[in-house]
Amino acid sequence: MAIPDPKISEKQPVIRQLDEGAINRIAAGEVVERPASAVKELVENAIDAGATRISIDIADGGKTLIRVTDDGCGIAGVDLPLALSRHATSKIDGSDLLDIHTFGFRGEALPSLGAVGRLTITSRATGHEAATITVNGGQMGPVKPAALTRGTVIELKDLFFATPARLKFLRTDRAEQQAISDVVKRLAMAEPFIGFTLRDVSSGKDRVTFRADPQTGDMFDALRGRLSSVLGRDFAENAIPLDAERDGFHLTGYGALPTYSRGSAVQQFLFVNGRPVRDKLLIGALRGAYMDFLSRDRHPAAVLFIDCDPHKVDVNVHPAKSEVRFRDPGTVRGLIVSGLRHALADAGHRASTTVAGATLGAMRPETNAPPGRIYQMDRAGYAPTQYTPSPSYPTGFAESLTESFTETMSPSARVEPTFDPQETTQSEHLPLGAARAQVHENYIVAQTETGIVIVDQHAAHERLVYERLKNQMADNGVAAQALLIPEIIEMSDGDAAMLLSHADELAKLGLTLEPFGGGAIAVRETPAILGEINAEAMLRDVLDELADLGDSTTVQARIEAILSRVACHGSIRSGRQMRAEEMNALLREMEATPHSGQCNHGRPTYVELQLSDIERLFGRT
Repeated sequence: MAIPDPKISEKQPVIRQLDEGAINRIAAGEVVERPASAVKELVENAIDAGATRISIDIADGGKTLIRVTDDGCGIAGVDLPLALSRHATSKIDGSDLLDIHTFGFRGEALPSLGAVGRLTITSRATGHEAATITVNGGQMGPVKPAALTRGTVIELKDLFFATPARLKFLRTDRAEQQAISDVVKRLAMAEPFIGFTLRDVSSGKDRVTFRADPQTGDMFDALRGRLSSVLGRDFAENAIPLDAERDGFHLTGYGALPTYSRGSAVQQFLFVNGRPVRDKLLIGALRGAYMDFLSRDRHPAAVLFIDCDPHKVDVNVHPAKSEVRFRDPGTVRGLIVSGLRHALADAGHRASTTVAGATLGAMRPETNAPPGRIYQMDRAGYAPTQYTPSPSYPTGFAESLTESFTETMSPSARVEPTFDPQETTQSEHLPLGAARAQVHENYIVAQTETGIVIVDQHAAHERLVYERLKNQMADNGVAAQALLIPEIIEMSDGDAAMLLSHADELAKLGLTLEPFGGGAIAVRETPAILGEINAEAMLRDVLDELADLGDSTTVQARIEAILSRVACHGSIRSGRQMRAEEMNALLREMEATPHSGQCNHGRPTYVELQLSDIERLFGRT
């Protein structure tokens, strides 16, 4: 706190009206934080204008040039000065600030950009001649005739030249270019029927850094094609479609299989009414949906779209429009969790194809052989001949050698001899095939119609037991253990009210809370499966999660961790030899059990290798 100097006489502060230039520069600080923010605003305007193709050219990470060209409806020449005025927009009429169906609606982007850079707008509306206007640091020039066939071209040069202090906070050209690329990719995912092209024109070069052509077909096919071009074919192949609805909220998109998890949250994209957002509630719901399938150091990959009546969500929370506030956040969170979990359950035992790709990569021979080495089979005129024993060896030596090798073969690699040929042939038509062998007393090798499957017997059975325990708990409920002496926990009135508002949900998990006067809470019962616990520490963790995400899965996570531990100890151990019928029974149960493609920690329980890939490894194609 500043202490007034007694030697300085106090004067009444003077209230003054800021000029329009200062107002626009202040607003620009909220709307335009970096070149990527400018690209976002301009591309969103192009989308709102009905463009089908949008081209973005940048130079020096967008610091010296940002040019956005579109084939939208355009702006009439007489409206160009008005378009550069603050809070002038064609998106809304101001009568209902919640009924918003467009990306932009505040009317701040263009005047803010013109206040901190050199902005030129050239546009041609249907039935009008093309016109252009320029704004340099807030100083607007006259409208002039221009040459343009259709649409709009907006060119922003020397961003922040009017506020040079902001330039010091920008990152390197490469970092700013990456931020722009991320913005364009998010908008490309939101609008799969629009074509996007991003070019780097720095130092006279013309290099396309991102391109996404317009997609065709229905919404799911178009979105899948766009995600394949933006996130890669691996995501598209290992993502499952989502389509769920609850109380006026509609969830669509794609969620990746748990075995396609990432090391960070780089492939989590969330959209509300088509608008890319970064919302803690939605991120927490996504994390909660995959909580039972991934370890804490892995992150799910997903592209989720929430569509609802605009009156149910407030997008006018921040000038950048990247945050939203739902009228009923609990419904949205429940929809995401249940929608994703049902979709993952419908995927059954499926595991990601990247697991097989990684396996094949590990099996490929090293390519660092010395140059010039030629193997016998590669020599010209080489033809393999059938081996015949040398006359110097006794007759039947080769056969006896084979028998001796079979007898001394490691038991861990010996094929179980009691397979029923007829049953095996029938089982090969099933997804996980028929068991053929058990190697190293831990891995089951099964044959399918198109290849082979290698199953980790301990990890697979651990998942099966875990799912069985969860189903039993869901049917019978969580047993609660009454405390002989209730534990009284003191906390603030606000924290106590927050906990008590979720008391019903916690009671279903065996944690019973009651108010005890003031900010105190009495813990009457705890989940019996957790044994003796520190109730205060658990409640503090629940409070932290409620404050951060609006919901808590702490108690449920601890209960499921215990079930997972029980499942681990109750499953088939590594090193146990299994009979043929046991191996086939395990494969059939995996096919019938949801989520059996990954263990309790998110690792794959089996690897499927196609016969064509195996033949390629041995050079047989």
